Amino acid sequence: MKPWLGIVVAAALPLRDDLSIDYDKIQEHVAWLAANGCDGVSPNGSLGEYQVLTPQERDDVVRAAVEAAPEGFSVVPGTGAYGAAEARMWAERALEAGADGVLSLPPNAYRASQDEVVAHYRELAKVGLPIVTYNNPYDTNVDLTPELIARIAEFDNVVAVKEFSADVRRVHQIKNLAPSIDIVAGADDVLFELVLMGAVGWIGGFSNAFPRECRKLYDLAVAGNVEEGLPLYRRVHDAFAWDSRHTFIQAIKLAMDMAGRYGGPVRLPRLPLEPDQAARARKDFEAAFAALSGV
Repeated sequence: MKPWLGIVVAAALPLRDDLSIDYDKIQEHVAWLAANGCDGVSPNGSLGEYQVLTPQERDDVVRAAVEAAPEGFSVVPGTGAYGAAEARMWAERALEAGADGVLSLPPNAYRASQDEVVAHYRELAKVGLPIVTYNNPYDTNVDLTPELIARIAEFDNVVAVKEFSADVRRVHQIKNLAPSIDIVAGADDVLFELVLMGAVGWIGGFSNAFPRECRKLYDLAVAGNVEEGLPLYRRVHDAFAWDSRHTFIQAIKLAMDMAGRYGGPVRLPRLPLEPDQAARARKDFEAAFAALSGV
C-alpha cells in the first residue's frame, strides 16, 4: 500500500471551548472519514495547528489517529519543525506510534538554501518511513522547486510531494526531472487541474466537511471525466479557494460546523473570522453544499 495515494485528509484539530484537545472527537472523526470514502488522514499538519501544540499533545494526536484508523486507512502525520533534528524526532515518534508515512515540510526557521533543504531531507530519510515532502512556499519561505525535488528524490524514502504552489505547470516539470516522485494535490482550489495533469493523491482540507462528495469529485478527475466533473468543480471553487487563504483553518472549521460536524475554535495567535469574512465564507460554503447535495 502507498499511504499517500487517494484522498488523505489534512485533519483539523477538535478543540474544546477551553482550547484543550478532544481526543475522542479525533478518533470519531478518523472513523467517520474512513467510512465516507477517504483513504487516510494527516494529523499535525498546518490545518492541525501543529505550531501551537505541546510535544505531548503532538504525540497524543498521532496515537489517537493510529488507534482509530481501520485496516487499510493510512495515517501520515506532519513533521513540521524549525530544524532537521526536531523533524527527525517527530518522524521517529510517528514510526513508533505505527504511522504509515510522514508529511514533511522543509526547515522553516528561515529561508534555507537548497543545500540546507537537501541536508534536512537526508536526515529525515534515515528514519525509514515514506516521506511526502510538502511544498508550501507561502508559509515557509522555502520553495521546493522541481529542480530541488529532483535532488531530494535521490533519497530512497522520499516518495511524493504535496504541491501547494498552485503552479500546475510543475506537474510536468517534476515528472520530467524526478519521475519517481508521485505528485499529490495540496491545495483544494487546484485539485481538478493537478489530478488531470497526473497527480495521484489529494491532501486537502474540505474533505473534513464533506468527504463523500469530495470522493466523487476526486474520482471524476481521476477518470478524466471533464464533462461531469468540471461543472461541479467550478460550482464549489469559491469554497475551495478558502483553503489557500491565511484564514483557512478558521474557514474549514466553519465549513465543518455548517456540515453538522465539529469544527470548533482555534488557538491563539489565530482569532475567529471577522464578521465580514465569516459572512462571505458562509455564502461560499452554502453554495458548495447546494452544488454537492445529491452527488
